[in-house]
Amino acid sequence: MTGHSDLPTKILRLADLTNRHATTFDLTTTPAERDAVAAHLDILGVKKLTFAGEIVPQGRGDWQLTGRLGATVVQACVATLEPVTTRLDEDVRRVYARDFTYPEGAEVEMPEDDAVEPLPQTLDLGTVMVEALSLGLPPFPRAEGAELGQVLAAEDGIAPMTDDDAKPFAGLGALRDRLTKDPSGDA
Repeated sequence: MTGHSDLPTKILRLADLTNRHATTFDLTTTPAERDAVAAHLDILGVKKLTFAGEIVPQGRGDWQLTGRLGATVVQACVATLEPVTTRLDEDVRRVYARDFTYPEGAEVEMPEDDAVEPLPQTLDLGTVMVEALSLGLPPFPRAEGAELGQVLAAEDGIAPMTDDDAKPFAGLGALRDRLTKDPSGDA
């Protein structure tokens, strides 16, 4: 199995970037890096993985990263465990704010813009790419035609509850329809 040390990496020192215009990037991964990403994300495979975009200065010391993640991944079907191939094209946006602080306290409100993060000294575009891929993966991949069956479980001697048992009023609709057709109640 490939170690996580083969994960893609592309380090940018933000202090070295010009604050006058955008800095573009274009990451294309090697087969070893894609294998490492698949192992890291615990999926069957990554056939293609690219990340391209730009990082643009904003205001006095903040930066905004915008990019496009392209990937073809293989995951196990949640019903059959058969391989399921998915094509992902995801827009990625992160804002690195110099004055950002994490909220403190027992009850914390989520910030309006969840893409804002503290400004790092260095930014690993490979890490951003893998994180974006992780967030874009289908949570319950299914092979074509795969159905999740009904699971019935109960203690010994007790009849298991079915989905129909959980709908106690479902039969009343049929009764109402029969009574509407024959209002005398004679069936």
